[in-house]
Amino acid sequence: MRTEQIAAKALEQVNNDRYVLANMIFKRVKQLNGGAQNLVGANLKTDKLTDIAMREIAEGKLVLERIEEIKQP
Repeated sequence: MRTEQIAAKALEQVNNDRYVLANMIFKRVKQLNGGAQNLVGANLKTDKLTDIAMREIAEGKLVLERIEEIKQP
């Protein structure tokens, strides 16, 4: 699947909210950097972590459970 197709499918998974998608990718990349196992069988040494995260979201392996508000002091 091409990158454009993966991005479009990932956007569909988050109701076309680019900000939610960006935050999910950022969070997942941090997890992958920390040693989390990827869910799509990608090679962590040759594939970009952002591409792996987007593929995981596009394939429905990762879903958004909730959004927490940060309380301002």
